[in-house]
Amino acid sequence: MDYHHYKQCIEACLACAAVCNHCASACTKEEDVNMMARCIQLDMECATACSYTAQMMSLGSKRSEEICAICAQLCRECAEECEKHENEHCQECAAACRTCAEACMEVMEVF
Repeated sequence: MDYHHYKQCIEACLACAAVCNHCASACTKEEDVNMMARCIQLDMECATACSYTAQMMSLGSKRSEEICAICAQLCRECAEECEKHENEHCQECAAACRTCAEACMEVMEVF
């Protein structure tokens, strides 16, 4: 499969990576940074996974299904953590993570 087949998922992954990076950065500015440590860690892991997943799909990797499964799991974990926090950046991140997880699951269903 090529880029055009994965385009929607690639876009969701790239958008999620950007929002996760923003969330991690914004979390470091929260009053109780220690309370945000897990959120920051998951944001960084999710952003990395999403970027990697988008790159591999863009290359038409035969491993796209496996990579999407891992990305979807990390997105769900990140969303669950972000949903625990009421600030706007975490809520925005949770929504982007849910959207990305769904897009990755759709790619997996095609295989």
